Amino acid sequence: MTGARHAAGPLWHSVMETGRLVVKRVESAAELEAALDLRTRVFVREQGVPIEEEADEHDASATHVIALTGGRVVGTGRAVFPTQLPPRPTDGEARDTGVQTTPGQVRIGRMAVEQAWRRCGVGSRVLEALEAEARRVGMEEAVLAAQTNATGFYASHGYREEGAVFPDAGIDHILMRKRL
Repeated sequence: MTGARHAAGPLWHSVMETGRLVVKRVESAAELEAALDLRTRVFVREQGVPIEEEADEHDASATHVIALTGGRVVGTGRAVFPTQLPPRPTDGEARDTGVQTTPGQVRIGRMAVEQAWRRCGVGSRVLEALEAEARRVGMEEAVLAAQTNATGFYASHGYREEGAVFPDAGIDHILMRKRL
């Protein structure tokens, strides 16, 4: 792996050389709990997102991916497929943060990486695993709401910005999408 987004210090190289970083689908309640705990540390404690806004109704049915090293979850993300989304409201009330999907689109989100593992390629590996799962089940496009400070990361993976910046849990986001 070469390029600026994968360039990192000795930590990244030692992980890759020894193969200690494992990226996989969540397969147990304990793995899901560890992923949710990481999200709480990143979004609630670091970024100040209200706890009631971090977890949502999609967690139970979403496809979650984790990055593990030494049995510890250091990265996570999730994919919500159209069949996992509740019906859109018919009363005209918006109940989401601007990321609406249609058939053939997967919603990627809740990407979080342990602070010490950022800029080491963990987020890239998690995102690539989520995209691979989406392709496997026939999705044609991925959509996500990126924090504005993370748009460069997603752009480096082929995502393009769309629309205006909007607040979600007090943090500016923008819609991004990518053909898979």
